[in-house]
Amino acid sequence: MPSISQFRLERYFAKYEFKVRFLLSASDCESLSQSDLLALADDDARDRWDSLRLGYTESQGDPALRAAIAAHYESVDPDHIQVVVPEEGIYIAMRTLLEPGQHVIAMQPAYQSLYEVARAQGCEVTPWPVTLSASGDAWQLDLDQLAALIRPETRLLVINFPHNPTGLVPPRALLDAVLDLARRHDLYLFSDEMYRGLELDPAARLPAAIDLYPKTISLAGLSKTHGLPGLRLGWLATRAPGVMDRLMAYHDYTIICHSAPSEVLALIAVRATDQLLARNLDLIRANAAHAALFCARHPDRFRWLPPQGGSIAFPAYLGSGSVDEWCQTILDQQGVMIVPASIFDYPDSHFRMGLGRANFPEALTRVEETISG
Repeated sequence: MPSISQFRLERYFAKYEFKVRFLLSASDCESLSQSDLLALADDDARDRWDSLRLGYTESQGDPALRAAIAAHYESVDPDHIQVVVPEEGIYIAMRTLLEPGQHVIAMQPAYQSLYEVARAQGCEVTPWPVTLSASGDAWQLDLDQLAALIRPETRLLVINFPHNPTGLVPPRALLDAVLDLARRHDLYLFSDEMYRGLELDPAARLPAAIDLYPKTISLAGLSKTHGLPGLRLGWLATRAPGVMDRLMAYHDYTIICHSAPSEVLALIAVRATDQLLARNLDLIRANAAHAALFCARHPDRFRWLPPQGGSIAFPAYLGSGSVDEWCQTILDQQGVMIVPASIFDYPDSHFRMGLGRANFPEALTRVEETISG
């Protein structure tokens, strides 16, 4: 069986994240303090926090937390939820759904574990590429191409909307067509919905795939939409027969159960989802406007590609030299970390912008100083 490849994005962050002054490519939203989050607690959650005992927790996740999560779906019960660390959720889903020799189709570019875990398990992974439109100003997916990629041995289709790193949110008709393909070929669908809720136009928000197709495993969490990556909590939701039992059994070999304080804080966050989404969307919209103006001031160097959702964008670098060299220059001269497209195994000259941090305008100013210097 193949060995697992180095996780390039995570190694890049491990090298620089806590050493640089600014993260221009962070994918999370501005984090809350513990006191800010506790201020959002209802009476029940506050009582849970004040009386919390630091013992073991339920392996599937606190029942109150799972009930709060399930309430955000149309067809999900608390028993359909497994609380996970988000990265763990990807790992245990791939490990329980797949066997060597099977075929997986995954959107790319993408968060590496969405395809690498399957590849390391001995599956063949075929990319379904996110590409630029003919006009070069928007991201798109080709449904006919996806249909042509499906084989008799295809087991799993991996999608991610809003998409990391491009911010693509496709039309509802495309999602419905994707699910129709999965249904006709009896495929499992892994739907990464970590950025769902951060659509710049709320009318563009897609339904959770689990509410449309029962063989879905939906991944969501608190790191991106809620601005709480330090809680290290998310969840898998599935109604697929037998899958939850397998997920729980594998979870016993990874996390076993979660931090009791994190689960109570997560309960507060999930119940306050609307307030947190509104806060983070205001910040993302403001930073997207800053980014658009920045690119417009330097049209010979950058092309802005407006994201439709999420806290990220993937503009094009048009300047001299490679985008990797430019990112390294900015890092060396200004202490601003920018992730080039190569970290996503994407061959063209793009880079990821993270739009969720409060110091985004200052980071852009640092970049502009280097460009103008």
